[in-house]
Amino acid sequence: MRHALLIPLMAALFPAAVLAQDRIYRCGNEYTNTVPDAQKANCKLLEGGNVTVVQGTRPAAAAPSRLVANAAAVSPRARVENAEQQSRDADARAILEAELRKAEARQSELAREYNNGEPEKRPEDMRNPVRYNDRVAELKASISRNDADIAGIRRELARVTGPR
Repeated sequence: MRHALLIPLMAALFPAAVLAQDRIYRCGNEYTNTVPDAQKANCKLLEGGNVTVVQGTRPAAAAPSRLVANAAAVSPRARVENAEQQSRDADARAILEAELRKAEARQSELAREYNNGEPEKRPEDMRNPVRYNDRVAELKASISRNDADIAGIRRELARVTGPR
């Protein structure tokens, strides 16, 4: 009895399985399995994988204008008072100056440890010279990253409009 139900079910699914293995062609951002369309558009045959295309909706073209309209509809009460803004700027400047001091202290510590490309060798470096070279390269990279961080903090400080 069970086999009697299983055979028609497999027969119904077999053609679907065969159709799912057709050749798939990619035409830019579109996919097709029709050979004449693929030949007309110089599409490329995809091999070794399944393609799943999920149809979605495209965003409406009017969406940016709604954002502009919403920005214009902000009430004047949302504006920050001048004194409050100056206070915020002063706080931001103090935070950035503290970060700059920490980054500069870190930079001097890294430079001292780097020792112009010849850091002091540790006991584990004596056993493994490759490890020493890796540590030197890592210190050099850390100095470069920290230098970029300092430059970024200085740029931010220049942007902040607060009392100096």
